Amino acid sequence: MSSKDTAVRPKAVTKPKLERPKLYKVILVNDDYTPREFVILVLRAVFRMSEDAGYRVMMTAHKLGTCVVVVCARDIAETKATEATDLAKEAGFPLMFRTEPEE
Repeated sequence: MSSKDTAVRPKAVTKPKLERPKLYKVILVNDDYTPREFVILVLRAVFRMSEDAGYRVMMTAHKLGTCVVVVCARDIAETKATEATDLAKEAGFPLMFRTEPEE
């Protein structure tokens, strides 16, 4: 058998189908003990909100019980929610943030 008998075909190029990562919501849960000023401080420090945006989010949570703060990738959402909740715990407040998948 000589090398002329071997047929070389190019390999078929397959592109993997990439899906967008599932997004998660970070939700601020209202409580009756954490001062409004501290909630705004946490929103500014962790979520990089302006004072006006932080006030609007805080008031929405105050009136409705919860408010979506940000929608982002799962790891970022969980990190931000944990960071904000830990910051409140260190200051002695029961402020809570949770994450859940976006529909």
